[in-house]
Amino acid sequence: MPAEVIQGIWIPFGGTCLGASCVFLMKNGLHSMVQRALAGFAAGIMTAASIWSLLIPAMDQAADMGQWAWLPAAVGFWLGVLFLLLLDKTVPHLHLGSSQPEGPHIQLRKASMLLLAVTLHNIPEGMAVGVVLAGWMAGESGMTAAGALALSLGIALQNFPEGAVISMPLQAAGIKKRDAFAYGVLSGAVEPLAAALTIWAAGLVLPALPYLLSFAAGAMLYVVVEELIPEMSAGVHSNIGTIFFAAGFTVMLALDVALG
Repeated sequence: MPAEVIQGIWIPFGGTCLGASCVFLMKNGLHSMVQRALAGFAAGIMTAASIWSLLIPAMDQAADMGQWAWLPAAVGFWLGVLFLLLLDKTVPHLHLGSSQPEGPHIQLRKASMLLLAVTLHNIPEGMAVGVVLAGWMAGESGMTAAGALALSLGIALQNFPEGAVISMPLQAAGIKKRDAFAYGVLSGAVEPLAAALTIWAAGLVLPALPYLLSFAAGAMLYVVVEELIPEMSAGVHSNIGTIFFAAGFTVMLALDVALG
């Protein structure tokens, strides 16, 4: 496997681990304003990545369909949305700041429910990295190693606050720092696995690449609208989340253009 692929798969996971390590450096949990800012930043990065790194390349890959080039992107997008909706309904989980679990009613620890929520969040991010890397490995036009690196770096940047957001509230709730760190790390472990599985699947059905690109985009935007936007807009002074959304969007846009 090329070194660029290995790096692309593991860079986002490194961002999660670094974020989770904040539990050893900071004594108190994250302030609600900080959590809103981090949620907004992550939402901005994921939205920009969905457009420039996934949906536009999906339509470019289907350019030979002429005026119907949008169709694979639209179909894949909706499949991604429905896939995350299905997971949302079938996997028990608890969003940060919420007291009402979602999915089937199963007796699980709060920490486990939070871990499952972030794990669901990370699946489409791993898929996004995997499908872009698969396109580059196959020599598809418009898919470059630099573009895949830009996406990996962008997701790693938004994974850093995610790792902190999962580990620090757990530590503040009385869980040992070591265990809180482990939960933060585990929440991101699904990303390299999802990326590797997507690379394998794309290699088997390369003509489906436009659908896989837009599938990842739909799944990511589902997470943005379902989870991150409500988090960044909660409570008073919600404009902080909007400002950091714009910041995250700008960072991902700059990475994609500069490196892609």
